[in-house]
Amino acid sequence: MREFMRSTRLSLVFLIIFLLTLIGQSVVGFLYNNEELTQHGQPEIGYFEFVTTSAFLVDVAENWQSEFLQFFLFILATIWFIQKGSPESKKPGDEGLGSDEDQLVGSHARRDSPRWARAHGVRLWIYSNSLLLTMGAVFVLSWFAQSLAGHIVANDENMQHALPPETWGAYVVSAEFWNRTLQNWQSEFLAVGAMVAFSIYLRQRGSSESKPVGMPHHTSSEESQ
Repeated sequence: MREFMRSTRLSLVFLIIFLLTLIGQSVVGFLYNNEELTQHGQPEIGYFEFVTTSAFLVDVAENWQSEFLQFFLFILATIWFIQKGSPESKKPGDEGLGSDEDQLVGSHARRDSPRWARAHGVRLWIYSNSLLLTMGAVFVLSWFAQSLAGHIVANDENMQHALPPETWGAYVVSAEFWNRTLQNWQSEFLAVGAMVAFSIYLRQRGSSESKPVGMPHHTSSEESQ
């Protein structure tokens, strides 16, 4: 157990941070929601009732889908596009999917390679793209959950204002839905672009996301190996 904890600390730290912030969001959202209910002369609801509402779900799913879209596009872009000098990029000339020999697949797989890396056909294609496929699937599911929960919230608000309900299709093309969605997307893309560009000239000693402190700006981490 001690060895497991040591070798997985990076994942565990972020899992703990995620759970703490999710709990914090739920508590603060619960308090804020009851404040609004009180202001409108409506009875307060319990915490567990709140965390199962569409209002809470839409806020969670809205952030999840933007995060996984960010990683989906970043993984896809780094296959084909190069940023010279950034440790977030392959070195110039390495664009593309790479050869079977470089990727250690098929007949080039090692004895300790994953079993599906030694497969052929569809199984090899699925495993070769499994990270991108998983990120894309989580994005699509999160986006769909956001749209369903947001649709319910929007119709609840329409009912409060004596307005007719709208269909799911009308909601997902509405300005309200895309205003909530795009304000998250633009911030994620800015963060990724800034990381790629800043890491060319700035350093963080000891981090795998940074080049060694003394490495020239124009050289990527891969070029030094």
